[in-house]
Amino acid sequence: MSVPNYCSNKLGERYMVSKRYTLLEVTSADRGLEREFLELPKRLYKDNPYWVCPIDSSIKAVFDPAKNKLFKDGEAIRWVAHNAEGECVGRIAAFYDKMHAYSYEQPTGGCGFFEAIDDQEVANMLFDASREWLAARGMEAMDGPINFGSRDAWWGLLVEGYEYQPLFENPYHLPYYKALFENYGFQNYFNQNTYVWNIYDDDVNAVVYDRVERLMSTPGYRFASIGDEDLYSVAEKFRTIYNKAWSLFTGVQPMTAQEARSMADMLRPIVDRDLIYFAYFNNEPIGFFIMVPDLNCLIGKYRGKFGIVNKLRMMWNLKIRKRCDRIFAMVFGIAPEFQGKGVESGFMKAMLDNYLRTDRNKYRSVEFAWIGDFNPVMNRMVERYICARKHKMHTTYRYLFDREKEFTRCPRIGLKPQPKADDVKAKA
Repeated sequence: MSVPNYCSNKLGERYMVSKRYTLLEVTSADRGLEREFLELPKRLYKDNPYWVCPIDSSIKAVFDPAKNKLFKDGEAIRWVAHNAEGECVGRIAAFYDKMHAYSYEQPTGGCGFFEAIDDQEVANMLFDASREWLAARGMEAMDGPINFGSRDAWWGLLVEGYEYQPLFENPYHLPYYKALFENYGFQNYFNQNTYVWNIYDDDVNAVVYDRVERLMSTPGYRFASIGDEDLYSVAEKFRTIYNKAWSLFTGVQPMTAQEARSMADMLRPIVDRDLIYFAYFNNEPIGFFIMVPDLNCLIGKYRGKFGIVNKLRMMWNLKIRKRCDRIFAMVFGIAPEFQGKGVESGFMKAMLDNYLRTDRNKYRSVEFAWIGDFNPVMNRMVERYICARKHKMHTTYRYLFDREKEFTRCPRIGLKPQPKADDVKAKA
């Protein structure tokens, strides 16, 4: 393997050089390199029938301090790798924010948006740059490939299910990427499973109906779609339950009211009000099940462009022509005190009876994504009760900078409380 050197260009910026490749930093001011960062996957996947081109503006927003709140307490950097002919053959981003980084035993940053030709030297160069940049900022490990943002987008490496189309903003990767990560020394921190359930061909386990009957024998429970309810009101109910249900998840921070309203604004154009359900006990919200139409069924032909014309095309196909036949089950949560009582079964029966198995339904399948293997209860529920089939798996890898340090996989949910804000500031 070639040993990389550091050089400086006429602007004084450092970049990494090996005998075969050169690594260049991407900035928003350099339109050419930013374009290469966006265009590389379009070239790598051009003959792949399953890959769906993401929206360019969505990727750019991750690295825009005006749009990504994590820049308030963190940093990010991007690189592209060129071969001797000046052709872009790889890309990566590295990033960290203090609140997430210091929620782990060792300060942990991230790398993501990795794409490359099948060459370990290119991959190592990209990983080395990320590791060194993070180490210089006090990090002791890096997770990858992950997002500089929420876990529901661009998180994990696809390792199973290459023959299926990805969900919206769920990553799709080439099969050889797995070897590139593992040969470098990344280790499996956790897996994220995606399950599919065919609405008209599959059925739920009879146990679901038994659990619902037992649940409803206690007065006070009910399930309902959001109907015409104001989306900001929906978002606030969601936030309240979310902060209870995810309060002990490692690396997950409480959601603010503004974040919930921003989520409502983002989803407003595509919301199908028959796909968002809440559970109530004595009229108090205790759980949510949020599903949306999967936009990847519609955006593949846009080649990353999402101006006004393509937005109108998408809305026409989504709302008028109803061309989207797949549902993306985005997020599901139940307040801790109501878990294990059968509320999840109540959701399934309510949605089946009130919409999915009625003449009004236009969808054919539901995909349940991002179910971590650190959450065995949720995996069992989807497999045994809903009877959904696992057909994709993504892996979140971790690389410890101290190669002598013992590696441990992600603990199961609830075993590691969030650090106090004062502790995080003290470490930072």
